[in-house]
Amino acid sequence: MSEAIVSALRKARRIVISTHTRPDGDAIGSQLALGNYLKRQGKEVMMLNQDPSPYNLEWMPGADHIELYDGSLRQVEFIAHADVAMILDTNVQERLGTVGKQMRDTTATKILVDHHTDAENWFDLTWKRESASSTAELLFELFEQWDLDVIDYDVAAPLYVAMMTDTGSFRFSNVTATLHRMVAELLDRGHIDTSVLHAEVYDKKSIEGIKLLSSVLSSIELHYDGRIGTVVVTRRMLSDSRASVEETDGFVNQVLSIEGVLVALIFTETERGTKISFRSKGENHVHKWAQSYGGGGHRNASGAFIVGTLDNAFRKAIASAPHFIDLPTLETSSELSDEDAAYLNSLMNSQNN
Repeated sequence: MSEAIVSALRKARRIVISTHTRPDGDAIGSQLALGNYLKRQGKEVMMLNQDPSPYNLEWMPGADHIELYDGSLRQVEFIAHADVAMILDTNVQERLGTVGKQMRDTTATKILVDHHTDAENWFDLTWKRESASSTAELLFELFEQWDLDVIDYDVAAPLYVAMMTDTGSFRFSNVTATLHRMVAELLDRGHIDTSVLHAEVYDKKSIEGIKLLSSVLSSIELHYDGRIGTVVVTRRMLSDSRASVEETDGFVNQVLSIEGVLVALIFTETERGTKISFRSKGENHVHKWAQSYGGGGHRNASGAFIVGTLDNAFRKAIASAPHFIDLPTLETSSELSDEDAAYLNSLMNSQNN
């Protein structure tokens, strides 16, 4: 399949690239690396997203060429007349946001490059592997088949950032010797100073973001004998700190770093409901948990959205934890209210029926 994708890209003249809403380092880094690579190959490229790039990624080469989708005639015509539509780091139309319908309906060859579970079936060509550390890793494999000599700093730097951010600075279990060999190629070909890139991504915090982090960390709670940790981000916290919700990226990892915590959840309150981000260690997979609320993602990093109040979402998620994670039984855990226990028992009964 990778050969067919490279062939399609070689033949294409006009290519549009999009990624998921609230894009992270892997999404933006992969998009820029691919966009810059294709431009080096003489292609006409448009990069379109629903949401802006996080402020700590705006320095990357080509970031100022990523357009926010506004439905303008110029953007719609480009998509309609594109030869290839590339979808990166997500595999469902809804996660593309406002540009999703255009990307799905285009007559262009639709190519998916992604490492999440449960892809939709509207793509013409796919290059996906759940065990891959990042979408960037899969892109490197495509570049390897095409021409690695095209890789310069403008391609290597965003690809490195994508790999770095989606592996927790190369500390997660999805890091392999193969990935490190890819990184070595990027360092050599892009003449990258890793300390500079790491500082650009992780050491640029606004005072508003620090104030928000302080409020969020004050909400830490541990559940099920300390195996699950939670924090909440309320609309009031965001308002009081004057921070953007994008600055919550990485907050959940603070909870996961607590000794004994196997799974961490961050609940972010919005006008319509509550966004939940799940993070876990080792074999404590959370993607099925997220899927139970209509979400999904990786085995150790997933997300979901529950319509309704923050309190309701919190209670539901915590009550359902033993349905998906190996935790103490209800008899030995004092964390659940009677309401939560009843909800959990209903889940267990439905599973057994």
